[in-house]
Amino acid sequence: MTLWGVALGPLHGFRIIELAGIGPGPFCGMMLADMGAEVIRVDRLASQPRRSKDVLARSRKSIAVDLKQPQGVQTVLRLCERADALFEGFRPGVTERLGLGPEECMARNEKLIYGRMTGWGQSGPLAQAAGHDINYIALTGALHAIGRPGEKPVPPLNLVGDFGGGGMLLAFGLVCGLLEAQRSGKGQVVDAAMVDGAAALMAMFYSFGAGGGFTDKRGTNLLDGGSHFYNTYETQDGEYICLGSIEPQFYALLVEHAGLDPERFSAQMDAAQWPAFSEELTAVFKTKTQAQWCELMEGTDVCFAPVLSIFDAPKHPHNVARDTFVEVEGLVQPSPAPRFSRSEPEVPRRARAPGEDSPTVLTEFGFTDQEIGSLQEAGIIPAG
Repeated sequence: MTLWGVALGPLHGFRIIELAGIGPGPFCGMMLADMGAEVIRVDRLASQPRRSKDVLARSRKSIAVDLKQPQGVQTVLRLCERADALFEGFRPGVTERLGLGPEECMARNEKLIYGRMTGWGQSGPLAQAAGHDINYIALTGALHAIGRPGEKPVPPLNLVGDFGGGGMLLAFGLVCGLLEAQRSGKGQVVDAAMVDGAAALMAMFYSFGAGGGFTDKRGTNLLDGGSHFYNTYETQDGEYICLGSIEPQFYALLVEHAGLDPERFSAQMDAAQWPAFSEELTAVFKTKTQAQWCELMEGTDVCFAPVLSIFDAPKHPHNVARDTFVEVEGLVQPSPAPRFSRSEPEVPRRARAPGEDSPTVLTEFGFTDQEIGSLQEAGIIPAG
């Protein structure tokens, strides 16, 4: 997957410690590793490590450490001495109680960037409360806006809070911190909260709302399925297609390719007619199969695409041509993104079993064979 023969991503040379967690934390680690950073995942000590098919855990080394033991905590603190950043995804105060909070870690390395991923943030009345993606996006207006008219809000998987507003935000924050540290020579703490990230993702809609272009009645707006030209439709064979024909010239092509009456459908932005137009388009799209509609519209400026499952998406010709997906040891997964003209990362590597690289990592961080052996004998890291 390299363009220039050398697989060195844009973050090559940065060394980052990941205190293993779930969801958005591993996604952040995946993004950083995809871009060439050396990410060391500190897993919980496991007596019987197993291989994982977890895409989010790809492309980094794993060391398993017993963080309940002082020697385990000291081991991670020594890693911090030779790292550029560390990130964790626990509730506020957990790493402090472990002895791995920002103060302890940054005392070992004043240039260390310390990333923190939580749902509610490090402060505020909800900071210590449990939560999940659905709760965080509910508090920002995002969940309220997604769904059909008169029906309950629909969770958009856990993309908005966990991944877009969480893991991606943390990765962005860490890279910002790393860039600033190159100028100042000083580290800092990055407080990445999913509720903050989800709110940031809603910026355009807050702008629309301020200008009167967005209402709180879900399923009635331009981009939430309220319009007939930005919507999904079932086809004759029970599959689906989607339209995004917003601009007038694209809408005119939709009318033409769908065989609609130009005069009847001329009032594109008359929201009062959207329900009737949608009903008519529903009937039109059921007259042909998904494949037939693709033949008519795909590749045109209608802004059209078939709605594909995660099993079909990797097979689409466009995705195949761009290597949008890659197969690693039989596991199909998204390729690293974005792409660069010169700094191209290597093909992802399989997820490592917890602790699989413990001796190798410790050696790279300056531990002697005797020290590694002592940690193994004490049960701080896996034996053998």
